[in-house]
Amino acid sequence: MKKALKIISNIITAILFINLILMAFLVVSSKASGGEPQAFGYQLKTVLSGSMEPTFQTGSVIAVKPLSSEESRALKKDDVITFQASEEKLITHRIIGVSSSGDHVMYETKGDNNKTADMEPVLSENVRAIYTGFTIPYVGYFIDFAQSKEGSAILLIVPGILLLGYSAFTIFQALRELDPKDNNTDTKEKTA
Repeated sequence: MKKALKIISNIITAILFINLILMAFLVVSSKASGGEPQAFGYQLKTVLSGSMEPTFQTGSVIAVKPLSSEESRALKKDDVITFQASEEKLITHRIIGVSSSGDHVMYETKGDNNKTADMEPVLSENVRAIYTGFTIPYVGYFIDFAQSKEGSAILLIVPGILLLGYSAFTIFQALRELDPKDNNTDTKEKTA
């Protein structure tokens, strides 16, 4: 029984510790990159609309690879790109047409779930990244929550408090088992 409890205790400690590290990474990464978490040179973007369904669902997280200005000029039809639509808005849609005008390359884009193409062509200078094909459904809701002030606080503080509380409980249990007074008192009570 004690061995099983020790294994369960170690598993709980590992889960709490890994959770704390992952939450710290998520919060620090998103704050350091200006809002979007990054890992291994890829940015994780949250899908906020259904315009690209069924390729990826609303609330999913997609991985995109940031592009240099040269790479953004060499995209082709059917590439899924993330582009700057306005100062505050990024959109991820599929390229359905490529055209050139002098030194400028422009892309006609459309969401897979939209009936019509986007109104404005996208200049290659406004392309920020290309979709890598990596999607995790529904995790975007969690990342949006983690990026809020309340979410950051909760996701860092709660696992930390749980880990500290569980560590204190484990130490208390170990000390109670080692304390000879309690063991002698228990033995005397049993024999009396």
